[in-house]
Formats: sequence, structure tokens, C-alpha cells
Amino acid sequence: MVIAALRYRQQPATGVRRPRVVLRHALVLMSVALGSCMLGPRYVTPSVPQAAAFKEAAEWKPARPAEDLPRGNWWEVFGDPRLSELIAKVDVNNQNLRLAEAQYRQALGLAEQARAGLFPTVSGTAAESRSRSAALPPAPGTAPFTTYSAGLTASWNTDLWGGIRSAIAASDASAKASEATLASARLSVRALLAQNYFSLRIADEQRQLLDDAVNNYRVSFKLTQNRYASGVAAKSDIVQAETQLRSTEANALDVGVQRAQLEHAIAILTGAPPDQLSIAPKPLRRLIPAIPEVVPSQLLERRPDVAAAERLVAAANAQIGVVEAAWFPALTLNGTLGFRSTNFGNLFTLPARYWSLGPALAETIFDGGLRTAQKAQAIAAYDAAVATYRNTVLISFQQVEDNLAALRILAQESRVLEDAVRLARQSVELTLNQYKAGTVNYLNVVAVQAAALANESSAVAAYGRQLNASVLLIQALGGGWSTADIELTAASK
Repeated sequence: MVIAALRYRQQPATGVRRPRVVLRHALVLMSVALGSCMLGPRYVTPSVPQAAAFKEAAEWKPARPAEDLPRGNWWEVFGDPRLSELIAKVDVNNQNLRLAEAQYRQALGLAEQARAGLFPTVSGTAAESRSRSAALPPAPGTAPFTTYSAGLTASWNTDLWGGIRSAIAASDASAKASEATLASARLSVRALLAQNYFSLRIADEQRQLLDDAVNNYRVSFKLTQNRYASGVAAKSDIVQAETQLRSTEANALDVGVQRAQLEHAIAILTGAPPDQLSIAPKPLRRLIPAIPEVVPSQLLERRPDVAAAERLVAAANAQIGVVEAAWFPALTLNGTLGFRSTNFGNLFTLPARYWSLGPALAETIFDGGLRTAQKAQAIAAYDAAVATYRNTVLISFQQVEDNLAALRILAQESRVLEDAVRLARQSVELTLNQYKAGTVNYLNVVAVQAAALANESSAVAAYGRQLNASVLLIQALGGGWSTADIELTAASK
């Protein structure tokens, strides 16, 4: 490194003088610094694959106008107060959200640190030292003496080539990316809680369905026992009826395992130990909410993970400017003002004053290819960020298409299952009447009852999958979030 410096120093013994040339140099250097350039490529948002519309959207028709749907509290469209209560706890107590919020505050701190580089650094010193000249043999005047000093030192990196400003731009973009990541984490945790909650309610529906089946099978078992006692039914009918009853009771108990685990998962999401949360069973409201129709380009504004990926591209672009500024000389203004005396009583007097002011120019002559490698690394990091951004956009398109398709197909499946459930119930009623009349054996009753239970269970499961797809679609659409959120945050600072 080569360092060139120009410094003016006023010694205490020569009196006080303020050379105008020093002030002129300082003013010239400040003017140069303020008018300095900023290196690095100009940032342009990378292009991404686009489509005019979602392929599955042609089949998706909202059940009602979308204008009245909540844009922020999206979970309210399901009309479940207990779900809203749990999500409120998630926002406050979820540890993953606390982690993301702390990381966002870290990013803000780093941005402020980068911004501090635009201003001078001023430090103060106060010292007392005891010394003696190294004269051999000791001579008059070489006795130990004490020196007192106090002063201020200032240093200012003029940022002649915009390296600091590029670092600020990178830090600001990273902070916005962190804010969008926090929003993405919040959306993800809320969606996961909603999925677990609806899975728990579906487990309640399945348990109720199995409990009803157990009650019906008890009636059938009692009927078969009476028929056997009357001599009109075989012993095998009793065995079949009891087998069907016991296996259904076992299935009903098995649902409890899944429900308990879901309740525990919800407790953890809300930041509570599993023993501190209990969700009482209740009927699930049958409602598949309407989803606002959007075009693919809106995902670039609505999804926080897409916004975070784009801001990371901007940060990587700014880092190229930081690296390129390192190729040019660094200009620093240094100044010192203080007092020095061997008599403490005279320390803060005019003759004891000293000062210095001057610029320092530093340039690296040879670094073994370090800066070349750093620039190559910065460009590669930018290319990687662009690829990540584009892939995030593509994944967002896929997630919307997947869940639009799921909702469309599951709606068709639910209609078919409703017909199957209705017909299966009729078949059970007819077959039971035939069994009572003695025209069919009990094996026919078991078969139609099992088919009816399977169809009803499939219908409940299909509804649960519809709810799950609705939550995932809302999440894929950004959950009412917008890039304007981080812009407003930035404007309020």
C-alpha cells in the first residue's frame, strides 16, 4: 500500500497561527468528496418468466365478489373465532417469528452501521506519562518529568468513489429483504397453524363419524343377537357383527392419537407447552372461502418471499460497487486538536495548544489478485441471487397453479362423494330391511355398512383437503401482503 499524506502542525512554542492554506485545502477536499462518483452497475430488477394468466384460473370461479374479502386478516374468511384467537397467540409468542424479528432488527442495525461511515469519527484522549531521556552518563536536564495531554482526533473517509454509499445501499436492501422475510415467516407460521387447526377439526369430524357408526353397529349387533336367540340367524352373523363393531371402536380410538399430536403442534406454534393448551371438539363450519382472482404478475407484489429475493438481488448488485471502489485510492481527512504540557496547571492554556490537519491518500499497489477475486465473487453472488429470485417466482406460480387445481378437482370430488354417501345410506337401509325379512345374510349388511362408512370418511377427508388447499392458496397469493408494506416502513424511518 502506498500512502501519501499532507499535514500541517503547529507546535506550542511558536505561538498560534491559522494558515489559510490549510483551510483552503480542507474546503477543496470536502468539495471533492461531496461531488464524488459512485461505482458499480446501475441496478435494474431482473426479468422473470411471465404468463398472461394462470392456467387453472379459467376453471376457478369465486362464489361471491372478492372485494369484501379481508386483505390482511385472511383467516377471518373461515369464520372461526377459535382460529383467530390462536393466530393472535402465534403473532405474539411463536419462537420462529421472534427469531425472524430479531434477525430483522440485526439487519436494521447493520444498515445504520453502514450509514455511520458517511460521517467523521471523533475521539477524545487524556493522558499522563512519566519519562526521562536516555543520556549516559546522566547529565543535567535529564531528570524524569511528567507530561500531561488532552485532545480530540477526527478522521473522515471522504468516500470519493462511493464505496460507503454502495455499502449503505446493500445494507438497506438487505434490511428490506429481512423485513419481507419476517412477513414471509409470519405468513408461513399462520398458514401452518390454520392447516393444523383444520386437520384437528377434521379429526373431530372423523371421530364423530366413527362414534355414530359404532352406535349404529351396536344396534345391528343387538338385532343380530335377538335374531340368533329367535333361531332365525346363524352364529356367524353374531361374530361378523361383533367384529365390525370392535374394529370400528378401535378406529375411533386411533383417531385420538392424531388429534392429540395436532393439538400439541398447535400449542408449540402458539409458544405454549402442550399441557397448557386444550381445544374442545366442536362441529366444523362448512365453508370454502372465495379466493380473489389474480394474474401472475401480481405475485411479484403480493408475495413477501418474492420481494425478499428481489431485494437480495439489489443488495448483491450494490456489493459489486463496494468491491469496485476498492480499486481506487482512499482519501481520508485527519485532524487533531489538543493541549500538551509538563505542568498540569498550564495544560489548558493557549501556549500548550497543538493541532494538525491534512489529507491522507492510500492506494493498494499489489494484493496478489485479491481485488480481482473479490469482484469475481461479487458478480457470482449477484448471478446466484438473480437465479434464486427467478426460481422463487417460478415456484410461486407453481404453488398457485397446484392449489387452484386442487380446489377445482376436490370440488368435483366432493360432489361425487356426496352422491356416493347418499346412495350408500339408501343401500344400508334397504339391505337392513332385507336382512330383517330374511332375504339376505348378514354378510351383505356388513358390506354395505363398510362401504357407507368409507364413503362418508372419504367425504370428510376431501373437505379437509379443500380447507388445506384454500389455506395454501391464500399463502401462495401472499395472504394480503404487499410490497408497499416495506416501502411504507422505509419511508417512515
